[in-house]
Amino acid sequence: MTSEATMKFGLGQPVARVEDRRFLTGTGCYTDDIDTPGQLRAFFVRSPHPHARIRQIDASKARAVAGVLAIVTAADIGDDLGLFPCLIAQLMPLKRPDGSPAFIPPRLALTRDRVRTVGDPVAVVLAESVAAAREAAELLNVDYEPLAAVTATSGATKPGAPAVWDECPDNISFGVALGDKAAVDAAFDKADHVTTLNLEVTRVLGNPMETRSVVALYDSNEDRFTLYTGNQGPHDLRAALATVMGLPLTKLRVVSPDLGGGFGIRSSLNPELPVLLWAAKKFRRPVKWTADRSELALCDDHGRDNLWHASLALAKNGQFLALRVEQTAAMGAYLSLFGPAPAFLNLGTLAGVYRTPAIHVTVRAVLTNTPPIAPYRGAGRPEACYVLERLIDNAAAEMAIDRVDLRRRNMISPTAMPFQTGLTFKYDCGEFEKNMDDALVRADVAGFAARRAAAKRRGKLRGLGIANAIEQAAGGFEDYATIKFDIDGTATVIVGTSSHGQGHETVFRQIVAEAFALTFDKIRFVQSDTDTVPYGHGTFGSRSGAVGGSAIRRASDKVIEKARAIAAHAFEAAPSDVEYAAGTFRVAGTDRTLPLADVVKLAFAVRKLPPGLEPGLQADGSFIPPTPTYPNGCHVAEVEIDPETGATETVTYTAVDDVGTVMNPLLLEGQMHGGIAQGIGQIMMEVVRWDATSGQLLNGSFMDYAMPRAEDLPNYGISENAVPTKSNPLGVKGAGEAGSVGALPALMNAIVDALRPLGVTELDMPATPENVWLAIQRAKPRTAA
Repeated sequence: MTSEATMKFGLGQPVARVEDRRFLTGTGCYTDDIDTPGQLRAFFVRSPHPHARIRQIDASKARAVAGVLAIVTAADIGDDLGLFPCLIAQLMPLKRPDGSPAFIPPRLALTRDRVRTVGDPVAVVLAESVAAAREAAELLNVDYEPLAAVTATSGATKPGAPAVWDECPDNISFGVALGDKAAVDAAFDKADHVTTLNLEVTRVLGNPMETRSVVALYDSNEDRFTLYTGNQGPHDLRAALATVMGLPLTKLRVVSPDLGGGFGIRSSLNPELPVLLWAAKKFRRPVKWTADRSELALCDDHGRDNLWHASLALAKNGQFLALRVEQTAAMGAYLSLFGPAPAFLNLGTLAGVYRTPAIHVTVRAVLTNTPPIAPYRGAGRPEACYVLERLIDNAAAEMAIDRVDLRRRNMISPTAMPFQTGLTFKYDCGEFEKNMDDALVRADVAGFAARRAAAKRRGKLRGLGIANAIEQAAGGFEDYATIKFDIDGTATVIVGTSSHGQGHETVFRQIVAEAFALTFDKIRFVQSDTDTVPYGHGTFGSRSGAVGGSAIRRASDKVIEKARAIAAHAFEAAPSDVEYAAGTFRVAGTDRTLPLADVVKLAFAVRKLPPGLEPGLQADGSFIPPTPTYPNGCHVAEVEIDPETGATETVTYTAVDDVGTVMNPLLLEGQMHGGIAQGIGQIMMEVVRWDATSGQLLNGSFMDYAMPRAEDLPNYGISENAVPTKSNPLGVKGAGEAGSVGALPALMNAIVDALRPLGVTELDMPATPENVWLAIQRAKPRTAA
């Protein structure tokens, strides 16, 4: 029996996002929308140097500005705030390549003696208005002694490179080695062909739509802090902040209001947070700060930034024998809360969907005079997929084997599941070849030769790129949910995840609607407040549907079981004889029924409850993922290039993805569109650039940091090949990062495919018109002078 509510609102239905109404009508509540009586406004003074000693800070002129209450430096804070934690380094014992403990830079909230990146905060001005705070900041005189700096990842370990930290003279924070080196060496020795590439995955800005904002309050009566700020994991942020501030968790409340995008960058603990909380207590007034866009480029953590030397060994017939990879991963000047994770936690993606028996990877995590790296949509997965799929295309060209056929010869069969890859991942299910076959048909790859010929007649170069993507998702941390009914039959769902654009308010209501046959207007949704949500780890790593959704399902099951006991008592029947479906309890084999709404009322009638049963109807649920999930898919891109200018257009983009159970097709398509757009942005235009001499950020605003616009994106052809996983009750694998994982290699393979007839075999991102044009010029035969 299926209720009308379930048919309209249940899982799998294309329900429009309910949260969009407030976003589109301007009635959402972001951190910057929050104002409190008597609040001070903050403005941070930041280092203009990538590396310098602070000789002296003279605040006399700044303090004289009307409306300025205080100028706060590290000397004022003293030992009130401790060092910043790196959660990843706490969870696992990282080591340097020589076996010594990893070097974790000692980061303070305000820099005390030595700045190590442009944008390092050295002071904060507190004033009655932003204008007064900014004016005073411009008058603050900081005497710096500039020091040699290194901003390029490639230069961090060169002989004579400046040390970012004296305690780490070689700039290597830690190293990681994974896989079977002996097996890889042996396979390379007997290989018939080895293909090698040196690849750069560029540094990018996260650029969420909303800049960072903070409202910090202190309640002297309770000796308790409240922090409003957009963050992907309020509970984990509270724990990290409590460490820095030396507080018990009960003394700190963290609330993440509506958040305009996160992408992993908003999972960090940034210096402004403890500083402003400290100031709120010190001056007994609320403090508010909002970054402008250019400031954000300096004070936000950044994404990606790694170099790869990779080789694939093959037999004469194209069989993959082994993969050898060396990665140099930038960490920035400090290790952020989750910063080391992208460097090594998802390297299993290097195995791809292929049977490569032996893989070995080494990682050097290096320090540079740049802002810290944080996870950014995909967090190591897009990078690894990019390296592997670029190698495969290169090998196919060198060995004169069709690139589709080469992939097919090495692909893991569904009948081989579960499959232990040559590195760390163990796949439970997937139909990888079917994904590829479907994508090839939907992209009309059979007609590509004709389209390429037509483009040539128009003076254009057309290329086609293929990438088989797979990633690890929804593993690691557990999560929590509560479902609570009120006496009128309405329900509240409280979740430990933290939506920032994914549509949780819609899809999690769908889980509750399906369980209890409720319409959305009878379901309240609560998240992102450590006072009202008891526990949770937030939203990252494509985990919320699989882990948070499963916690909701577990809580729903518990509610139903308690309600069954109440109904059985009313029926004077055994609970085992009471069936439940679509919001109705029924004594098996009879027409005796009770709707859920009536059972809810009975739950609050103490005298009508079974002996020993507490009144009310609510339950907590938690879910610990036993294994990660493995979303996968095949992406196909086509591009056209004008060889006279290097201008490249993404003409078509097709993706067939297996994200497990599709909870909401509309939301899934939105997630795919966003991820692909960010992948296209990185391949085509996005890159953080530093001046090699001064260490200055050269493109810190949207005037010179290129972001993809609608005209840069094609119409997408998105479809699904759902193979539900058995690792969680919903069968969900995850979708938040799938688009970005496939987009990087598919698009770059298409660009190189277009350029290959001209002799171009390698090209690094971004494929700007200038870079593409230069590659074409370099490939032209040189004529004698």
